[in-house]
Formats: sequence, C-alpha cells, structure tokens
Amino acid sequence: MQRICLFPGTFDPITLGHVDVIERAVNLFDKLVIGIGINSSKQPMFSVEQRISWLKEIYKNDPRIVAAGYEGLTVDYCKSIGANFILRGIRYISDFEYEKAIADMNRMLAPEIETVFLTCSPLYSTISSTLVRDVIRNGGDAGMFMPKEVKI
Repeated sequence: MQRICLFPGTFDPITLGHVDVIERAVNLFDKLVIGIGINSSKQPMFSVEQRISWLKEIYKNDPRIVAAGYEGLTVDYCKSIGANFILRGIRYISDFEYEKAIADMNRMLAPEIETVFLTCSPLYSTISSTLVRDVIRNGGDAGMFMPKEVKI
C-alpha cells in the first residue's frame, strides 16, 4: 500500500516554515499532496491558482510532491486521493493544542486516517503566513521569509 500524505493548509503565501516541514516530511511518505484548502469565509491574499503555481515551481524536480486545491472536509479529500495520513506542522505548544483538537475530530470522522505532527525547525518557528501578509500589506520586503520562487 502506498503511503500518501496530505499536508492541508492555506499556504497564503507559502513560507520557509512550510518548506522546512515539507522537506523533512517527504521522505516519510511515498507521495505528499500539498492541499490548499478553499474556505469561502476567508479572503486570501493570493489566488489558489497562484499558490499552486508557486508550489509546482518550488517542487518541480520532486515528483513525490504535488499541489492541489480542495473544498470540504479534509478527511473527505484524503479519501478521494487515497491519503491515509494528514501532516501538520507545529511551531509552538499553542499550535499543538489547536491541532490536536482538529486531529481528534478527524479521527472520529475517519479513524483510518492518521495525523502526523512535525515540529518546525527553531530557525523558522516565528514565521507565519499571517505575519508575512502583514509585512507585504505594509510595503515591507517579505522575501526573507519565503522561498525564492515566490515573487510578489
């Protein structure tokens, strides 16, 4: 059985913290799907198409990593792509409390899908998409927080 993992998130935009987690996780699975969750109640800064384009450019040389957008329950999307793992990155203990609640709910909805947590490298623990968006909105240079392929 192929080990397929979904790394769900908004990735608005993708940061070096995301990249850190992805690059450490990819060797744990046969395929890693970076799933951009489409949430109608959120107004992202960048389109789903733009975020997928960046991810495809970043990982163009690694066929194990693919990017796609999805709507609805994460566990339903996992089932649709044959993923039996969900990957979540943890920066701080407060992230764990929030992510554990989601993982517990997902386990009740789909006990066959396991959630895996990876902690972010200390170098990237303070970087978040929210803070990067704030820098961009206020005219700052956020390039140091994102992969070079993300050109804004």
